[in-house]
Amino acid sequence: MNKIWLCLAHMGGQEQKFIQEAFDTNWVVPLGPNVDGFEHDLEEWFGKNAGHSIHVVALASGTSAIHLGLIMLGVEKGDEVICQSFTFSASANPIVYQGATPVFVDSEPGTWDMDPTLLETAIKDRIAKTGKKPKAIIPVYLYGNPGRIAEIMEIANRYEIPVLEDAAEAFGSEYNGQKCGTFGKYGVLSFNGNKMITTSGGGALICPTEEDAKRVKFYATQAREPFPYYQHEKIGYNYRLSNVCAGIGRGQMLVADEHIAHHRHIHGRYVKELNIKGITVFTPNADKESNPNYWLSTILVNPKEAGFTCSDLMNYLATKNIESRLLWKPMHLQPVYQNAPAYVNGTAEKLFNQGLCLPSGPMVSDKNVDYILKQIQDFSTNFNQ
Repeated sequence: MNKIWLCLAHMGGQEQKFIQEAFDTNWVVPLGPNVDGFEHDLEEWFGKNAGHSIHVVALASGTSAIHLGLIMLGVEKGDEVICQSFTFSASANPIVYQGATPVFVDSEPGTWDMDPTLLETAIKDRIAKTGKKPKAIIPVYLYGNPGRIAEIMEIANRYEIPVLEDAAEAFGSEYNGQKCGTFGKYGVLSFNGNKMITTSGGGALICPTEEDAKRVKFYATQAREPFPYYQHEKIGYNYRLSNVCAGIGRGQMLVADEHIAHHRHIHGRYVKELNIKGITVFTPNADKESNPNYWLSTILVNPKEAGFTCSDLMNYLATKNIESRLLWKPMHLQPVYQNAPAYVNGTAEKLFNQGLCLPSGPMVSDKNVDYILKQIQDFSTNFNQ
């Protein structure tokens, strides 16, 4: 069988039309009609049930969206920003770009997302230690799980600390019918090649007002002032999405709902059919208002019960042309952040030691799932003989 990838990009068929339009009209420069159209499509899609206005700026990556969100929140040298520890490094690195210090908060086992109780503990302790509040909070919707965002927002609002939602993995996930990325002051999206929809590489920042969006665009286009010559009074960045890549995004929006439904279908099959001692398919234990996109289906391997580790299983699947991946290594365990303040309860570390991501993308067929399930069953049987 050909290699089964974890989450490979899948074109819906209309992307080439928008790309061709860009070439036919010579709009191959960084900005153009596809960027405007993609931003409009995202605004309509995320604006449903948001309860407030939505303004979207298409950017070069999810990382650049986090960076610009922090700039808009006034994060600077000497500040502290609370960030979920159980995440990819892109959630935390932009904090350091600004000369600020990340303060890591562990997850809670029901959702794998930021623990609200630990969040409040961290806020109180940072105020006691530094004499000032953290400048922002970055919760992450890990593997598309909405987590306890209502509780996080209540705490953030009570302490008057703005929230920058990292919804890079949660395109289409909802809480109480509202799209993830629309709860906080700003929301971050990613369109990397392995995300729910892709623009090859790219991202976006969801903003609360048109004025905020204009300011983000200003910083994202080298902070050029409105003069008939190049004048710069602020430090800017080359962070805008190209018109060609935005054309891919416009085509992907036409199949976004289909992609989300497929990910949920694949997760449902794993839940129903992966019945092996010591292996648990993760389904968030939040509340009924949570509706994940299941960007990646994840499992936990209890070595005492299964007789093998998640690394053992990953290595075996690789020999069978199946890509799998260990869960994110928590930020508070990363060498680069060894001196950063951290408020932990052991959850993320335990999950990192036991967790594995299984193929879940739109290119994963039911036949592929049949094959994956058989290989896991065969490995479990043979390993324990």
